[in-house]
Amino acid sequence: MTFGITLILLSIIAVPSLLLSKKPNAKELLEKIEPYQGWIGLAFCFYGIWGIIFSILNLGWMTSFPVWWATLLAGSIVEAVLGFMLGFTLINKFVLSKNEAAKEKAIELRAKLAPKQGKLGVVGLFVGAWMIIASILFF
Repeated sequence: MTFGITLILLSIIAVPSLLLSKKPNAKELLEKIEPYQGWIGLAFCFYGIWGIIFSILNLGWMTSFPVWWATLLAGSIVEAVLGFMLGFTLINKFVLSKNEAAKEKAIELRAKLAPKQGKLGVVGLFVGAWMIIASILFF
């Protein structure tokens, strides 16, 4: 359930236009969060990577809980990608600053993913909601 809640929170931050269309006063809240967006993205990127590793380490769940395992893997992938996109500046500064080749590849990857951030955020909302529902139904 924690993965689902964190994915929904990250998706809300990643898709501010969706939130602003529903609540006009949300702009003030998003402006308060903006200075911390890189740190939030960095944390969620590593949390998503941990979720991917966790799901791979628990491949045995595919036989007993296949829906939950697939949901966990999909949610973790979306969380890692959204976290990478939001925390790109800090990841570039702290993780990739010493390796120019890795920095170039990260910039290319960011350029490919940037137009899809809104769609990925909406997918994250649905997958996060499903993760919460699946954790209630299957556990």
